Amino acid sequence: MSKQIVILGGRVITVAGSNDDDRWQGVLVQGDRIVRLVTRQEVADLGPEVDVVDLGDQTLMPGFVDVHAHAEVVCRTSYKTVDCRAPECGTIPDVLDALSSYQSSLGAGEWLVGQANLFFDRKLEEKRLPSRAELDSISTERPIVLRAGGHISVLNSKALALAGIDRKFEPPAHSVTGRPEVIRDGSGEPTGVIKEMDSLLPLPSPDAEELRDAIEQGLRKYFTAYGVTTIGEISETIIGIECMNDLAEMGRLPASIRTYLWSPGTLESLDMVKNWKDHITLTASERDIRIQGLKLFSDGGFSAKSAAVNCCYVGHPGFSGSIAFDQYFLRRAFLMTQEAGLQLAVHANGDRAQDWLCKMVIKLGGANAGRTRMRIEHAGNFMPNPGSADLWSQAGIIPVPQPVFIYTFGEYFPDYLGDYGRRGRFPFRTLLDRGWRLSGSSDVWIGSEREATNPFFSIWCCMKRQTYSGNFIDTDEAISFDEALRMHTLDAAATMGEEDEKGSLTPGKVADVIAVNGDPKRMAADEIRSLRPTFVMSRGRTILGMSAAT
Repeated sequence: MSKQIVILGGRVITVAGSNDDDRWQGVLVQGDRIVRLVTRQEVADLGPEVDVVDLGDQTLMPGFVDVHAHAEVVCRTSYKTVDCRAPECGTIPDVLDALSSYQSSLGAGEWLVGQANLFFDRKLEEKRLPSRAELDSISTERPIVLRAGGHISVLNSKALALAGIDRKFEPPAHSVTGRPEVIRDGSGEPTGVIKEMDSLLPLPSPDAEELRDAIEQGLRKYFTAYGVTTIGEISETIIGIECMNDLAEMGRLPASIRTYLWSPGTLESLDMVKNWKDHITLTASERDIRIQGLKLFSDGGFSAKSAAVNCCYVGHPGFSGSIAFDQYFLRRAFLMTQEAGLQLAVHANGDRAQDWLCKMVIKLGGANAGRTRMRIEHAGNFMPNPGSADLWSQAGIIPVPQPVFIYTFGEYFPDYLGDYGRRGRFPFRTLLDRGWRLSGSSDVWIGSEREATNPFFSIWCCMKRQTYSGNFIDTDEAISFDEALRMHTLDAAATMGEEDEKGSLTPGKVADVIAVNGDPKRMAADEIRSLRPTFVMSRGRTILGMSAAT
């Protein structure tokens, strides 16, 4: 029998819905489970065989659950990628300098890959993206790509040539993120700007050993260092999933991974997803890693003007984005996931895409309950028509919004959609008051803001509603710390059908425990943003902090 451990602090925030949090100061753990909550006075009676990790007056909380992250993608940014994000790179010359300086670390002819923010053209001083000619000024012999958030990128002439993009190039009907587009000048020449095409580029990739190390280091740096103990991983590659499995087998996977197979992407067809065991080898415990569901893209991103909305984009009369697949494909995916016991998660940025999905699901009889209940990713970020939530309800789907996008691009909706873009931006107060359970997640990808994977930053976004520029949007939709914390713990766990296992400090649940200095319930919003865990336990194993609990 494994040894019992007490994690002791000054206070416990259980997120269990009870009113007696002030009564407890510690959590008794055995193996990977919480046995019970304890007071300081009880610890002496537990006996000398119980190890005690005394964290003084720190506050204990449940580990965070990030239900929508591209963890492998962000971990890969440590591999031959230069950081060009604003505000550190605030001008186009800054970006060119960062790219140029990185060249010396590359071999002849190797790709030079830059990571830039979502909505980079709004965040640079020039209010535009760097041009093909400006990237050519760095090199015309080396392929260069500046990836601005994954939906839009800029290529130099060499990269365009290697990708086969010239005056005659016709983009395919779809990519893994939406409908591809090549932006051309008045003469038909590619400008270097491409949309929804990053997955089609021959970019450099680490080998299995490099990727495994990058994933281990990246999960600790970007997730568990901020208290995230469970990740809903939107998968990138088969090798990445198997690297996570290997880390789990070695006892080195710092967070639980719930994997959504991206198709077409990680696996190219629905049949392959249904029969994923023929293509992916998982040997570790499901406690550590499991295949959770299927991820589809029904539209693109707002930054690429490819989200499907119920209005026209500013400057593009008659154009409102497009839906990436037809009703017959959705029907196949919906029925296949139900049959295979997988959770269907569909990306739908635009309100038109969300409404269309719900109407199709209603025709199919509505979503399942439990762990396989269908999700719509980004529902709750932009809801100009309050009636959209009624469609969510009729379809039985789970909305999965991202509070961090309040900061990232919440103020830019009107730039793309006019006055229509001022309605229903992240209406969390309204939705909670109507009884909806919401989750908070990072959707971290290439080009995300540096704080995107920190749930305390996401909670701050919910409370403060401050944007990248320092403005505030729709402050009447702000919510409390308690409500925001629940979004990132218990209700996030419920999104993946795991609220009986995770999301609160409750006897019988998995021992995912974090500790922070001070009492977040008594802190101002700006103090919340700067919080960092001093102690992190994931599945009963200490990931950060005092080693006595291992």
